[in-house]
Amino acid sequence: MPQIDIKPTRIELIRTKRRIKLAKRGLDLLKMKRSAIVMEFFKISRSVKGLRENLRAEIGEAMETLRIAEIVSGTMELERIAYMSSNPMVDIDLKNVMGVRIPELSPEYNQTILSRVYKASSVPTAINDAMNIFEKVYNQIIEIAEKENSMRKLLHEIEKTKRRSNALENIMIPQLNSQAKLIRMRLEEIERDMFTTLKIVKRKITRKGDVNQ
Repeated sequence: MPQIDIKPTRIELIRTKRRIKLAKRGLDLLKMKRSAIVMEFFKISRSVKGLRENLRAEIGEAMETLRIAEIVSGTMELERIAYMSSNPMVDIDLKNVMGVRIPELSPEYNQTILSRVYKASSVPTAINDAMNIFEKVYNQIIEIAEKENSMRKLLHEIEKTKRRSNALENIMIPQLNSQAKLIRMRLEEIERDMFTTLKIVKRKITRKGDVNQ
């Protein structure tokens, strides 16, 4: 830190010590935050890994169920039921995860003629089974997308927190410590100069008194 910016006064030394204390407290908080975010990141990562494994199995089962439905009920019936279905929507909300705002995804289904009662009474069982499992697959994809997005945002926050803590630990705090050390040295130098000056003045006063006697 340039010496020109440093005022060698006791007030400035007190202020610098306060800034050092505040910077160290901020560094501790940033390290705690980073550790908590890293733990949350790995927690979500393990969850996503399990969901992906389940999704692969569910997709295989869904495709097999669809093939059976096509064999049992025919392609025309499949297309007719599909035309009666609604296009699913995704509702987006925000949630707070360790101080990081993350989109929360919720699938929504518009009301159609394919109510649960209608499907139970009028839709062939094979097609109904295929619809149910594909709905389950769709919901799992939405959940995985939400968690992977959370991981990306958490990873970004981890890197940002790391940069801030490194700046405090490796730049700001050392600079403040050097500044405080320099101020103390200048104050000690000023005190030595004042002490020497006082001794000289005292010696001159003593000599003058001896001469007058």
